[in-house]
Amino acid sequence: MSGAADERPSATASELTETQALRVEAAVAEEATFGSLPLTKSERTWRATDFSWVTLSLAIATWAFLTGGSTVLLVGFGDGIAAMLLGNTLGLAIMVLGSVLLSQRLGVEQYRALKSVFGAVGVAIVVFTVVLVTEMGWSSLLGIMFGRAFTEISNQAFGTEFNVEGPVVTIFALAAILGGWFLLSRGPVAISKLNRFVAPGLLIIVALMMVLLMSQHSWADLFAAEPLAPFEDETLNFAMAVEFNLGAGLSWWPVMGTLARLTRGPKAALWPAYGGIFLGTVVAQLVGMAAALMLGAADPTAWMVPLGGPVLGILTLLFVGFANVTSMASIAYSTVLAIKQSSGRALSRLRWPALCAVFLFFPAVLALFPSFMYGQFMTFVVISGAFIAAICGVIIADYLILRRQNVPVRALYATGVEDPLRFTGGVNLAAMIAVATASIFYLWVYNPITLETLPIFRYATATVPTIGIAIAVYLLLNWLLYVRRGRGAYGQTDPFAAAGRK
Repeated sequence: MSGAADERPSATASELTETQALRVEAAVAEEATFGSLPLTKSERTWRATDFSWVTLSLAIATWAFLTGGSTVLLVGFGDGIAAMLLGNTLGLAIMVLGSVLLSQRLGVEQYRALKSVFGAVGVAIVVFTVVLVTEMGWSSLLGIMFGRAFTEISNQAFGTEFNVEGPVVTIFALAAILGGWFLLSRGPVAISKLNRFVAPGLLIIVALMMVLLMSQHSWADLFAAEPLAPFEDETLNFAMAVEFNLGAGLSWWPVMGTLARLTRGPKAALWPAYGGIFLGTVVAQLVGMAAALMLGAADPTAWMVPLGGPVLGILTLLFVGFANVTSMASIAYSTVLAIKQSSGRALSRLRWPALCAVFLFFPAVLALFPSFMYGQFMTFVVISGAFIAAICGVIIADYLILRRQNVPVRALYATGVEDPLRFTGGVNLAAMIAVATASIFYLWVYNPITLETLPIFRYATATVPTIGIAIAVYLLLNWLLYVRRGRGAYGQTDPFAAAGRK
């Protein structure tokens, strides 16, 4: 009896130890998914097909139709195809090099990994300026597109006469943002599962819209159609269309790295990140361009019902509207992680659903001004592209040229004066100066507000030389400030590699 009694405490202690271990493991897994710890192999749950469905559903959101419709404001269908292919081919390639490679290889949240480029304080500056404003704008636009879609459904199905720029749009937009918060608060696994159904459905809808459109119009009419609102200079029109699509391709940079870290390997990340976005964008933009030229409206919520009829058109709007919610959740996931790791103690203690609500509050405020946000769509895309192009140039120079894809992972989590990635007070001055210089150059070559351009813009765009300037300025300044002085952990595998060894 005494032997059995003696065994009970040890068994209980063993059970407690096992329970505690499971809790710790669960806490670490949660921090990896919703925080900034590197993901282990078992935590990288997305296969290539999973990530492909995510990127496809992102690309075929309403914004792709609107991008296509906006392109043919400047050029016709043939030139629009060329501008779309040129802009997205180059823009997406730059985006992948500046985001997917680094995060996927390390399994680290994108903005934690960028500490190696900008420094901890420098990353916070990038996040709370460029990234936050860009993703606030995109999330708001998705909500407003949802609102316009459901306002149009109400007008068609119930005979209402709501203004597509009125308060009803804002109400529906706020409902979409609330739905995005609900999905986002459940994490990337829920987003991935839902996108397995959303992405194929969107592909079917896009194909059906194109078939319906071309059953009512001829290809000859489509290629002969004039642009909706061009300038007199055809070369300038084409250059602006290419630049606009370059900006659209680059606009995926703030979110793609963090999403890519959830994939199981490089191939599962690179091809879906580039190919999935490219395929979805091209297919949806083709329909958007064709519909805008044939039906005279760049806004997809305005032509889906006339094209598909009252029943099919409303069903299409309904599905596309809800797809915007999944897209919103996908882009907000990366942004919320960026805010969490860049805010220090201010927001890091908030639970994930509360932190999601903090971010989505700002798009909700912008949704109060649907007319302004929709009207400035092209300007928003181009201005955000100016800064992202400069940022990508700096990242490419640092990660691919200076570090040769070798980042000291442990140093990403180091703090204090002994941090190898401290640079100058937590800021890589070379990176910040290069981004500022290149961005100013971009806006000098092409002012998206006044539409004034320099002669070089017609033949080289603004993005391509901007990236070249960002790379050149960064390499020069970084060598002067850090590399030649042995600062910044360049050429080192991992300064903390011996940590924890016996």
